[in-house]
Amino acid sequence: MLIKKPSDIHPDEVTDYALYRERRKFISAGIGLAGAAIFPTAAAKAAATRLEFTHPGQFDTREEKTELEKITHYNNFYEFGTDKYSPASKAQALTTDPWSVSIEGEVEKPFVLYLEDILKKFPLEERIYRLRCVERWSMVIPWTGFQLSELIKLARPTSKAKYVEFETLYRPEEMVGQRRRVLDWPYVEGLRMDEAMHPLTLIAVGLYGEILPKQNGAPLRLVVPWKYGFKSIKSIVKIRFTEQQPVSSWSKAAPREYGFYSNVNPEVDHPRWSQRRERRIGDFLKRKTLMFNGYAEQVASLYSGMDLKKFY
Repeated sequence: MLIKKPSDIHPDEVTDYALYRERRKFISAGIGLAGAAIFPTAAAKAAATRLEFTHPGQFDTREEKTELEKITHYNNFYEFGTDKYSPASKAQALTTDPWSVSIEGEVEKPFVLYLEDILKKFPLEERIYRLRCVERWSMVIPWTGFQLSELIKLARPTSKAKYVEFETLYRPEEMVGQRRRVLDWPYVEGLRMDEAMHPLTLIAVGLYGEILPKQNGAPLRLVVPWKYGFKSIKSIVKIRFTEQQPVSSWSKAAPREYGFYSNVNPEVDHPRWSQRRERRIGDFLKRKTLMFNGYAEQVASLYSGMDLKKFY
């Protein structure tokens, strides 16, 4: 399969933002016809879920991978319920085709990427990463995706771009959790530019070699393995480059509990519990929490000289 590098992409191959808005009107009108489509065969469905990727291995943890059943049935996705089990069923109502991501803010020219184009433009890799949630549970997940830095290079941010802000889809008719004001919807997260450019930072489109399940953030989610899981925003529809630090959803809702950085740090407790230990899903005993979730060697230099208790 021939895959272009972002540097090979001509500006004419991405959609201008003004044209995108008109195209969205057309797509919205056509969504109602989707239910009349003929269902594909089981073999065709299976083929459509597989992804082509390389497995470089240089970023992988050597720990045992968490079972697929556990990864896909124990999820934080408040758009589909505040418990861990509802997303597996309720997320199936989400329409993920068509899907597009608008690139906005401090960039040379705003544009839109469609999912089918994203899968063609960016070479996919498998990365086996630890995922550590603020609730003190963890998993080891084989993600399939591409480095966020490749998309940032394509976006050509201006010198004013100091942060990257991400926004989740807002569609309460399908995302039933958005019908309750648990958070200020739509969900928003952000990274400092150097964090976003780090080679560990991934845009995931799949796991275990197949397309991303809806309850895990389909069709596009962020994965930042040295931060608590809520930073890895799901079902992304907007990426905005900003000069000012974004106000993330959980920081807005509970600033004492959820800071902007939210790096995994056993020395900085959540106000209501210790973060020194965690339970790997499927294990009985707890284990020690690793600084930066075990990625200190790769990312500690990003925070050199910072007070990590102040900038939690």
